[in-house]
Amino acid sequence: MFFKIFIFLLLFIKSSYAHELRPAIANLNVYEKNNITNVSLTIRLNLESIIAGVGINHTNTEDSKESDEYENLRNMSAVELIEKFNSKIKNLENRVYLKSANHNYNLVMTNIDIPEIGNISIARDTIIDFEIRDLKEENLKFFWDKSLGSIILRVNSINNEDLYSKLIEAGDQSNWFSSEKKVKEKLNENIKTYFYLGFKHIIPKGLDHILFVLALFLLSAKLRPLILQVSIFTLAHTITLFLGVLDIIKIPSTIVEPIIALSISFVAIENLFTENLKKLRPYIIFIFGLLHGLGFAGVLNEIGISEGLFISSLISFNVGVEFGQISVILLSYIFIALLFQKKSWYRNKITKPLSLIIAAIGFYWFFERLFF
Repeated sequence: MFFKIFIFLLLFIKSSYAHELRPAIANLNVYEKNNITNVSLTIRLNLESIIAGVGINHTNTEDSKESDEYENLRNMSAVELIEKFNSKIKNLENRVYLKSANHNYNLVMTNIDIPEIGNISIARDTIIDFEIRDLKEENLKFFWDKSLGSIILRVNSINNEDLYSKLIEAGDQSNWFSSEKKVKEKLNENIKTYFYLGFKHIIPKGLDHILFVLALFLLSAKLRPLILQVSIFTLAHTITLFLGVLDIIKIPSTIVEPIIALSISFVAIENLFTENLKKLRPYIIFIFGLLHGLGFAGVLNEIGISEGLFISSLISFNVGVEFGQISVILLSYIFIALLFQKKSWYRNKITKPLSLIIAAIGFYWFFERLFF
C-alpha cells in the first residue's frame, strides 16, 4: 500500500513540475514610421497547449483530458508543429484584441518562431509577432480570447519607456492605458495583484515550496520550534527575493532549481533521524531559504514589477507567499497534527513515512532538473 501511494505521488509531482501552465507574455511596443504611429506586438506563449486546447481551468496540462495530445505536440519538430498550428488554429489574430474608444484595431501576424525540441521537461516557448498599423488614438485596452488563458501585458513607448504592466487573468481585460504616457497604477490594485501572485505561487503552483514547509512541520508540530524554523526560512527568502529582483544577486535557475529540490530532501531526511530541532538545522534552513528566495525572484522577474510601485509590489508578493506558507502549516496542523499527533505511533506512521516520500520526491526533482 505504501509503495503504491509513493508511486502515485511521484508521478503526480513529476507532472506538476514538468507541465505547469504559465501566463503568456505580451510586449506591446509603440513606434513611428513615415510619421505614422504603429504598434508591434510580440507574444511569448505555450503554443502546444493552445493547439491541444488545454482548458483554462487547469494549472497543469496533466490535469486536462487533452494531456496526451499535448505530449505528442511537445515532441514534434518546429516544422511539424507549425503545420499542426496552421491546420488547427485559424486566424489567431482575430482572437487577440487592441481597441480604443472608437476603433477595434486589426492585427496582422508577421512571424512565428518555434524553437526546436530541447529539454522536454520544460515547456517550449513560441514567439508570435503581430503588427498594428496607423494607431489613431492614445488610450487603449488589450485582451485576448478567454480560452487562451492568462497573459502578462507590458507596454513600451516610442522612446522605449515602460508605460504599463499588468497580469490579465483569463476572461479579463486590461485597464485603459496610454500609448504615450505612463499609467499611474492605483496602490490598492497593485497590492491586491501582487499579493494574489505571491499566494498563488505557493498554492496551488508551488509544490516544491509546499513540500519544504511540510518537511519543516513534520519534525515537530509544536509551536515554538515550528515558528523558529518558519521565521528563519521567511527571513532568508525575503533577503534574496529583494536582492534577486534588484539584480544584485543573479544565479541561473538551472543552478537554483536543482538545489531547491535537494533542500527538500535534506530536511526530510533529517526528520528520519531526529525528533528535536538540532543546533545546525536553523543555519541549514537559512541557507536553503536564501535559495528559495532566488526562486521567488525568478518568478517575479518573469512577471515584471511596476516601477512606480516597486516596493509595494515586492512587499505584497512576499506577504502573499507568507500567507501561502501559513495556509500550508494550518492545513497540516488541522489534518495531521490535530488528528494524530498525540498517538503513540505518530512518529513511526506519520512523520517517518511522509518524510521518506518527500525526500524521494526531492531527489527525483533534483536529478530531473539537473540532467533533463
